[in-house]
Amino acid sequence: QVQLVESGGGTVQPGGSLKLSCAASGFSFNGASMAWFRQAPGKQREVVAAIYIGSARTFYSDSVKGRFIISQDNAKTTLHLQMNNLKPDDTAQYCCAVEVDGMDTCAAWNFRPPKSADFHYWGQGTQVTVSS
Repeated sequence: QVQLVESGGGTVQPGGSLKLSCAASGFSFNGASMAWFRQAPGKQREVVAAIYIGSARTFYSDSVKGRFIISQDNAKTTLHLQMNNLKPDDTAQYCCAVEVDGMDTCAAWNFRPPKSADFHYWGQGTQVTVSS
């Protein structure tokens, strides 16, 4: 049974940093495509960053490029999102998602950003609030 459990959210001042973690189990980590999505109240869910575990190829949305870093910890089968220079617009519920057989999902990033429908399994999410 695939399980994804996020942690690391909280409240931080603008300019601060947080590191989110997504503990994964129930599938082979290698070969999966994983992503962080976020959804703010009244807004559509949007992709933040994605990674293909097999090659460590990454995708970042323009809004977080240069500030956020997605990474994998194969030994602990954990996905991380290091968020730096946080802004109030980053306030949202952050969820991790996985497509277990992720090669085709990753290939699609050549043509378009990752989208929710690319991923079959989702965590419950963790809240990030950026406020002074």
